[in-house]
Amino acid sequence: MCSGRVDLKHVLRAFSNGIDGVFVAGCRLNECNYTTHGNYHALNMVLLCRRILEYVGLNPERLSVEFMSAGEGILFAELMSEFGRKVKELGPLGRSEGLDGNELKARLAGVARLVPYVKMVEREKLAARLASPEEYDGLFTTEEIERLFSEVVSYYIEPSRCQACMACARRCPAGAIAGARNRIHVIDQEKCIRCGTCLAACPPRFAAVTKMVGDRVPPPLPEDQRTIVRKGKDQEAG
Repeated sequence: MCSGRVDLKHVLRAFSNGIDGVFVAGCRLNECNYTTHGNYHALNMVLLCRRILEYVGLNPERLSVEFMSAGEGILFAELMSEFGRKVKELGPLGRSEGLDGNELKARLAGVARLVPYVKMVEREKLAARLASPEEYDGLFTTEEIERLFSEVVSYYIEPSRCQACMACARRCPAGAIAGARNRIHVIDQEKCIRCGTCLAACPPRFAAVTKMVGDRVPPPLPEDQRTIVRKGKDQEAG
């Protein structure tokens, strides 16, 4: 399997399941077997994830990436042994960092929910091809990651403006919008990937979708208050 298929969510899930360390191995850079250079994506994903581990309070040394050819079995064994010793020195996940197990799981779950948003915001850097290891530390900064999670974008449908036209619900790639004809639409914030499709899809004459940055989204309208009662022609004439 190409190392480029190792996703950020895979690594976060491993740590959420209590794995003490994750090692990603790929072909040597610029020697891709599939000509897709997915190993650069793997490198950038690991560099991003190491900063995210710092953000949640974990030692970034628990995640490593190395590149080698299929014929370098001895090198692979040496690198794995070295990484195994390092993880053993770090100790059980969270314990050496002073994090309670439940607290750590909650932090990792919160970050994992935002993976689609993080990948969208950082898509240009994730596609970069770094020329030398000296550039690795500067690709993603601690300040950048803190800002990324403190200024998370959210989208909210204003009930008083929604006309239940279904435009946003039909185009939402995550199926995060609950709604039907004559029913005020509501965005499920747990499913929302913060792509902004709903904002673009909402007709300008309604302008029902609001983009929020770093603010708490209002609670969803109760189910029994979502029906839109429209005036009939007789009522309008009267």
